[in-house]
Amino acid sequence: MKVFLIKKIRFLILVSIILLSLQKGHAQEDNFWSHVRIGGNIGIGFTDDTFNGVIAPAAIYDFNNQFSIGFGLNFGYTDSRNFTATNYGASIITLYNPFPALQLSAEFEQMGVSSNFEIAGQDIKDDYWYPALFIGAGYRMGFVSVGLRYDVLYDDDKSIYASAYVPFVRVFF
Repeated sequence: MKVFLIKKIRFLILVSIILLSLQKGHAQEDNFWSHVRIGGNIGIGFTDDTFNGVIAPAAIYDFNNQFSIGFGLNFGYTDSRNFTATNYGASIITLYNPFPALQLSAEFEQMGVSSNFEIAGQDIKDDYWYPALFIGAGYRMGFVSVGLRYDVLYDDDKSIYASAYVPFVRVFF
């Protein structure tokens, strides 16, 4: 399973490098790193008997003021009274800003999921891979975007998300 994840991450990195190499050359004073922004999201949630946490760092390359592409890594953990789950994976994201306040996005995410249910004293384990393809729109304010994305590949039985609609807050510096 780890070998499969490494191959997927390598593939995503290769695709990103190829796409970035297709860009037109800039003036000599322009360098690659001046167009790279780092960010992602961090989330945490609590209820009476449940803990949820996620960390998802990402990096994007700004081709211009309107178009960006990048990749990210994801890790999440859930612990409840009779259920635990760990999910991990990678994503590739494209962002398009037709005007400064609107951000449109498309993101492919491949997640490995490892869950453990305890029912009537019996442990039920499930390990699988889950793909998600999100199409989204958000309101952009400087470095922060807030919006909603929709998973067009949503599977109610396998998704790590409660719904095909997933709100987001993105931060890139």
